[in-house]
Amino acid sequence: MGIMSAMNTHSKNILVKIFYFYYDGFRNMKMGKQLWLIIIIKLFVMFAIIKVLFFPNQLKENFQTDAQRASSVIQHLTKE
Repeated sequence: MGIMSAMNTHSKNILVKIFYFYYDGFRNMKMGKQLWLIIIIKLFVMFAIIKVLFFPNQLKENFQTDAQRASSVIQHLTKE
């Protein structure tokens, strides 16, 4: 068994230990599951719904092709 295979085995053991640490922690919690559900719902609202409502895709609306979009971005970035 070489050094590299020993290192890979050691790092795999650490990853397995970390996985089971979190797995056991999530499995045994009671209130934490509800809190995680609230966090996931909140992240969904923040990144999916609010993005669509408040941040429309201006480049897609104003230009038909990728070349036109790229030209516009380069022009605005290099403007003095």
